[in-house]
Amino acid sequence: MNNFVFCNPTKLIFGKGTIPSVANEIPKNKKIMITFGGGSVKSNGVYQQVIDSLKDHDYIEFWGIEPNPTVQTLRKAISIAKEKGVDYLLAVGGGSVLDGTKLIASAIKYEGDAWDIVKKGYPINEVIPMGTVLTLPATGSEMNRGAVISNTEKNEKFAFYSNYPVFSILDPETTFTLPPFQVACGIADTFVHVMEQYLTTTNQSPLMDRWAEGILKTMIETADKVKEDSQNYETMATFMLSATMALNGFISMGVSQDWATHMIGHELTALTGITHGASLAIVLPGTMHVRRDEKREKILQYAKRVFDINEKDENLTIDLAISKTDQFFRTLGLKTKLFENNINESVINTIIERFKNRDVHFGENRQTDYLVIENILKYCK
Repeated sequence: MNNFVFCNPTKLIFGKGTIPSVANEIPKNKKIMITFGGGSVKSNGVYQQVIDSLKDHDYIEFWGIEPNPTVQTLRKAISIAKEKGVDYLLAVGGGSVLDGTKLIASAIKYEGDAWDIVKKGYPINEVIPMGTVLTLPATGSEMNRGAVISNTEKNEKFAFYSNYPVFSILDPETTFTLPPFQVACGIADTFVHVMEQYLTTTNQSPLMDRWAEGILKTMIETADKVKEDSQNYETMATFMLSATMALNGFISMGVSQDWATHMIGHELTALTGITHGASLAIVLPGTMHVRRDEKREKILQYAKRVFDINEKDENLTIDLAISKTDQFFRTLGLKTKLFENNINESVINTIIERFKNRDVHFGENRQTDYLVIENILKYCK
């Protein structure tokens, strides 16, 4: 196991009826900007709960943070926040709203353009504190420092790191009205988050392995239950907490990570607009296939412990593990090939060229360069 330093300061407030507690978490002397996506928080009752709880606070609202939040939209929020003297942010929505709000929080005290923070990694001297009320489990943004922002003018999408949310409120009842496709993409995103941290090499940390495998098996079981009843509280609570635990740092302590699948998925989203979770369902089986030799022992472990595959032939075992992973995404209703998602050869070529020009090296051993990515995309066609 590698040396590590671990600290996750986010206060997690979990369970039904917890949204009104937001009033107790934000000091009354703060000027709050509440950020939202579309209008779903009004139809599911979340908006009214938040507004009622903050009746004694000073706040303004900003609406319209889109899926795959764009810097173009966020610049507007940043400008308003600076003008109004905002010194606290509350993100209400799914991972995109939370990600976008992290950039707002990072840019309010920054004199330059917000895209500099994302693209160039400029250091952030002062970040405005933020809390969250999560309505769509997927990204884990409610309990981590990461965010992913798009630039529609450049067809680019990049990750950056801000501060952890001060607190996050998770009420599983907010998920009851989610469309099936959003739930499917959230489950896929959660699953692949775990795989990026798990599917590397063996003998790093038995504890991290078992913890990761527990989340993977839980998501497979939960996916079946969600299809039967997406308004079952215990089922959706398990889904919601699994998504948080998948990317809050708890399963990555002292182990190597991959993240090539995500980097390729980000490019697919930037160029085509495909939903993030859906992009990962396409790429992960390809990553597993192309890197099967380097990941051989870990795929064999995954096959046995997660899918209960006990074939004597190791190559067959790996084939079955990849196939069952693909089938899992398909049972969610997701399409796992590029052509099924109307993504053509020109998109593939653009992605390969971008990675070639950036001279990228992903993967646990930094062996996934543009040539490996080309093979992954060819497999995914």
